[in-house]
Amino acid sequence: MAPLRFLYDCDPGADDALAMLLALGRPDALDMIAVTCVAGNVGLRPVVNNARRILELCGRRDIPVYAGAARPIMASRGRVSIMHGSDGLAGSKLPAPTMPVTDGHAATEISRIARAEGKLHICATGPMTNLALALLLDPDLPDFISAINIMGGAAFCPGNTTPLAEFNFAVDPHAAAIVFDSGIPITMLGLDVTRQATVNGDMIAQVGAIDSAVAREAAHLLINYGSKDPCLHDPAAIAWMLKPEIFKTVQAHVSICTNSGPAAGQVVAAVSERHLAGRAPNSTIVTHVDAAEFRKLFVASLL
Repeated sequence: MAPLRFLYDCDPGADDALAMLLALGRPDALDMIAVTCVAGNVGLRPVVNNARRILELCGRRDIPVYAGAARPIMASRGRVSIMHGSDGLAGSKLPAPTMPVTDGHAATEISRIARAEGKLHICATGPMTNLALALLLDPDLPDFISAINIMGGAAFCPGNTTPLAEFNFAVDPHAAAIVFDSGIPITMLGLDVTRQATVNGDMIAQVGAIDSAVAREAAHLLINYGSKDPCLHDPAAIAWMLKPEIFKTVQAHVSICTNSGPAAGQVVAAVSERHLAGRAPNSTIVTHVDAAEFRKLFVASLL
């Protein structure tokens, strides 16, 4: 079977960087054709720099990187995360990137690439501002996107940024609402599952024993980011594309709260017939993962 061609929309961020390492370590199964960047874990400039730093580390200067939204749709500035350090990569020693940022805004490039591909798979692990802008600019875009798998949201558990909302959805709840209303097939890997996809000492030791520059960077990120947040949120979205059989899911109709205040970005997931009230599910929510198999999958990608 040919590798799955996909566009990666992200905000690196240590866990986005780890997700990139996982995806790029499996060229037999995944073909990352472009990276689009959005402000999130840190501001847009370091996000774009970090995406290029990781691609250069992996010898993949051929993958274009596009800069996108520097702020949410309805806010003058977005949140940033304290979990990733000032540079976004937990104080990484990777050199500054030398590969250029490719011309074009992420939103318009998502549309162009989707139409060129005919049917594009997207993996999104940051605020969904770029995707929402692309959908607003190109109303026919859903016809050219086969599926989106998203790291974000908290359907059946508390949030991590507010009591009700996960970080990516809290940063730009309006963007999340636009994407979930698009009719595109969506798989949501939120805190319900990513809090199970944790790093542990054995995993760090296994990665640390691998003698390669990529594994050394992975070990740095696992140790320095993982000490603050042991959950490998964004790598779970890549693992879903590689090995969906280690996950469990439920079908749901998802709507996103866009009110201001602590509920902004809250996921309202209707699962039962009564709560669906005649509406068809618009997403697949991932609820469980075999954590041991997930760790094994990640370590194997670095070998």
